[in-house]
Amino acid sequence: MHRVAVLALDDFATLDLGIPGQVFWAARDPGPLYEVVTCTPGGRPVRGQAGFSIVPDHDLSVLATADTVVVPGIHSGPPLEDGTLDEEVRAALWGVVGRARLISICTGAFVLAAAGLLDGRPATTHWRNAADFRALFPRVRLDPDVLFIDDGDVLTSAGVAAGIDLCLHVIRRDHGSEVANRTARRCVTPPFREGGQAQYIERPLPDPSGTTTAPTRAWMLEHLEEPVNLAALAAHARMSVRTFTRRFREETSLSPARWLAGQRIAHARHLLETTDLPVDAIARKAGFGSAVSLRQHLHAAVGVSPLVYRQTFRTPAAVG
Repeated sequence: MHRVAVLALDDFATLDLGIPGQVFWAARDPGPLYEVVTCTPGGRPVRGQAGFSIVPDHDLSVLATADTVVVPGIHSGPPLEDGTLDEEVRAALWGVVGRARLISICTGAFVLAAAGLLDGRPATTHWRNAADFRALFPRVRLDPDVLFIDDGDVLTSAGVAAGIDLCLHVIRRDHGSEVANRTARRCVTPPFREGGQAQYIERPLPDPSGTTTAPTRAWMLEHLEEPVNLAALAAHARMSVRTFTRRFREETSLSPARWLAGQRIAHARHLLETTDLPVDAIARKAGFGSAVSLRQHLHAAVGVSPLVYRQTFRTPAAVG
């Protein structure tokens, strides 16, 4: 069974700590797919932000047996204050590199960054902590706007509920949409919010300052209905195809095609939730061309057909 080890530090964020145990525990096919254990430095009790302490079953040695390590958020401590980390914790985290997957929730990203595990990598954290994070860890490619970032063996999420989104994403990546959707139902939570969704504003246009492909991304969002190819996008950005592809991936952690597909799915979901448009019309407006194509893409993303999605998430305004 896949072992998830949760590393709890002093002044932990209480919901962050509980998310992995609840969400991964709920993933079943039909039996449990994950074992969740909790550890602290020295196996000592640690106190949470809500006025209680936990007594873990394990010390840091359990990290050596984990397939995934989750670091919940913290509300105080050296990683947040001066960007440093206890050497015992740092060594334990580095001990899993190359063998286990690392995940942070909210300000848990400060812990990974203080360990030096995020240098040169894309990451996110709670938007309220973005300025402090940048000041402490300038080598990290921080994106404070998104819900979570999947960088392969290291994944980071924004604050609080975004940790649920990231855990469901991991389950979907490990076991597919059907298992992830069943897990979401068991947890009574929406089954899918894409990682690139904004933390606190709806469908924002990218900020063009300080990033070279942002104007082209903004143009893509305004022309979702139109067929585009990589050469046309590179020409719009006034770059070679090779340079555009490289810079786009550096700035978004995705290829242009994958990013565009995600935006089209997001727009189609919005239209399914808020309008009475036929599925064929939504497919055209979102840039998929046909209902068959939309159905394939939506099923790959969230595991359901457009009609089922509409029945599940239709808003009262759309029904009226």
